[in-house]
Amino acid sequence: MEEKFTSVLFLSLSESWRSILRSGDDIHKIRENLLNHINERHFITYSDKDSDMHDLDLIIIRDCARVLRGILNPRSEKLAGFSVLAELINAAAGKTDPSLSEAFWAELCHLVRGIEGQFRFHENTEFSFADTGDLKGRDAAQSRSLELDLIHKHVENKMSLYRCGLDNQFIELRDTNKKMILAGMGAETRNWTDWHWHLQKIARDEKSLSDYAFLTEKEKENIKRANSLGIPFGVTPYYASLFERSGNGEDRALRAQVLFPENYINSFQNGCGEDNINDFMLETDTSPTDLITRRYPDIVILKAYNSCPQICVYCQRNWEIKGPLEPGAMADKDQLVAAIRWIEEHEAISEVLVTGGDPLVLSDSKIRDILQKLSAIDHIKRIRIGTRTLVTLPMRFTDALCDILASFRIPGRRELSVITHIQHPLEVTPEFVKAAEKLKSRGISIYNQLVFTFYISRRFEAARLRSLIKLCGVDPYYSFYPKGKSETADYRIPIARILQEHKEESRLMPGLARTDEPVYNVPGLGKNHLNAWQNRDLISIGKDGARVYEFHPWEKKIADQKIYIGTDMPILDYLERLENIGESAEEYESIWYYF
Repeated sequence: MEEKFTSVLFLSLSESWRSILRSGDDIHKIRENLLNHINERHFITYSDKDSDMHDLDLIIIRDCARVLRGILNPRSEKLAGFSVLAELINAAAGKTDPSLSEAFWAELCHLVRGIEGQFRFHENTEFSFADTGDLKGRDAAQSRSLELDLIHKHVENKMSLYRCGLDNQFIELRDTNKKMILAGMGAETRNWTDWHWHLQKIARDEKSLSDYAFLTEKEKENIKRANSLGIPFGVTPYYASLFERSGNGEDRALRAQVLFPENYINSFQNGCGEDNINDFMLETDTSPTDLITRRYPDIVILKAYNSCPQICVYCQRNWEIKGPLEPGAMADKDQLVAAIRWIEEHEAISEVLVTGGDPLVLSDSKIRDILQKLSAIDHIKRIRIGTRTLVTLPMRFTDALCDILASFRIPGRRELSVITHIQHPLEVTPEFVKAAEKLKSRGISIYNQLVFTFYISRRFEAARLRSLIKLCGVDPYYSFYPKGKSETADYRIPIARILQEHKEESRLMPGLARTDEPVYNVPGLGKNHLNAWQNRDLISIGKDGARVYEFHPWEKKIADQKIYIGTDMPILDYLERLENIGESAEEYESIWYYF
């Protein structure tokens, strides 16, 4: 990105804006005049007079009008605790606040360009199919078919940039890694298929993980610091075998799952490890009894086991989990009995998500016992198992375990399904496919909840993942915006990017391969579906360039409930990060106009 976004550039974009801001009127009059100008620009897009703009570009003017009205609203300023308008007036008077970031001015520049129609997105698109001339019938259909072939080729070319764990090259690499790990531990090939062995050999520090996989010096240093601060850390031998041994960045997404960035460690060191800070989802406020979380009428979470064989850095429950397979992670027997009794006493509950932690590290007998108790409750119609062992420990899915799970599904009466997080095509391996097929062949549905982090956010990267897992029998379910926790800032993306991906990439795929919904999990309230404008309002731009949103509760128009004010990731910062890993920011230019 060569353009430098400043107050000077902003003031140069529109004579109308410049004259209003420099009028010398008080802030109330300036606000009124700006809103009048914005409304006029909005009204023009509905004019029956000929326009030199593409119809679809006129829609962008309307979108910007709505956003600017929200930002200039006094109520928005009160909710955000910041007045964008006051800063613009100061800048117009030559008193620009030096603490306003370039990302702040980038947002304002794009909004003014948007409302003033200073762009031509739909005159310079990669494809231009609107004008088919006088073609009709079969001729028009054949022409359109050729156009669709071009789109398909574009999508395939983009998705082919991302290799997966089923590529022969990676199968061979990981077989080599597996043999190296086994040889280094004096183990035999049969140990590799024994999930108990993997649990016994979890890497818990930089030395043990270095025995399994290549680590850079910075990665080693960060693991040492994390260990010294008591930050939970663990990687299974299987998952370590997925790492490359060259450190060239191809496996960036896999390493990011388990290796802490410096910001994460610094946040914990500075006190963010306290429960009241890190309980981002306010689970303590939505737990009516021990081990239960309830945010919706019909479904509850049952936290049966409070640890995992491998700790995901972005985990929303990192404030609860102390380490991999931590002693005492199993729910207290009396508490578990009481929690299940609570479910039995609340007939509104028809669905239970058994999670933690990862409950599938429990023994077969304990899993059977929990499922038997839940299945004995007449009003339970669906049981979900939340687990990431499909990608961290696929050998856990023995025939015995899969038979146990399948025994609790009764077609037409009770469903049992598995919910997982598959985060990258490189996690889809032959072992994963085998485990998934064992479940599917027994009638057990598998759903993927993708956490849409920076590491899966390049153009068509998530589309490649969706297409791949669907072929393995896994249905895309949700695309989660990463939790807005300070320690996981390196994993966040702008909301605009997940919307852009859903519209410009996911939408180009067949419907069955793009069934996931982009959502933002509102603390204490639950999922906010991002596809719909009516679920949120953009109310401000922070000094750092982050958009500030007013999220509406899912109960809106149903029950009285509070709103939630959430802060986004600055778009300019995100684009600069993409460029740092070799992407072109120009390919993402339309991101500024997703709100």
